[in-house]
Amino acid sequence: MSGVGGDMRAEKEGEGAVSAGPFSFSPEPTLEDIRRLHAEFAAERDWDQFHQPRNLLLALVGEVGELAELFQWKPDEELGPQAWPTRERAALQEELSDVLIYLVALAARCRVDLPQAVLSKMDTNRRRYPVHLSRGSASKYTDLPHGAASEDQVVGPAGLATGQAST
Repeated sequence: MSGVGGDMRAEKEGEGAVSAGPFSFSPEPTLEDIRRLHAEFAAERDWDQFHQPRNLLLALVGEVGELAELFQWKPDEELGPQAWPTRERAALQEELSDVLIYLVALAARCRVDLPQAVLSKMDTNRRRYPVHLSRGSASKYTDLPHGAASEDQVVGPAGLATGQAST
C-alpha cells in the first residue's frame, strides 16, 4: 500500500520526510473500489448485520477521535504531519484510511452517491461564499457582509447574486 503522500519510498529514504511539492491522490482505488472492497470484506465475515447507519456513524466518529488524538498536544508547525516521524505518519495513514472506509460504507448504506454529493455541495458553497466577499475570511456565509448570496440565490458570472432561485 502506498504512503499518505502516495509514495512510501519518500518516507523510507527521508525517515519520515515527505515531498513538499504539489500533492495529488493516486487515481486508484476509486470510491467505488473502496466501497466494493469494504463490502466484500464485511460480507466474508458476516458483518453486514452490524453495519446499520447508526453503527457505521458511531464507528466513523470513533475513528475521527483516534485521528484527532494524533494531533492532540502537538505544536502548530509549518510542515505539520509532513515532518512527523515515520511511525506517526503510518498511524496517520491508518486512521485517515479508517475514516474514509467508514465514510464510504455509511454513504453506501444510506444510498448517497458521494462524488455527486460533493459536486452538489461545492456548487452550494460557491453560492454561499462568493469570492469577492469571502476571500481571506473565515466567516460563515451567514456572517459575510450584507449582499452575500443566500442559499436560494444564484451567483452570476461576475459573482453577483441575481436573486433567482437555484434549481
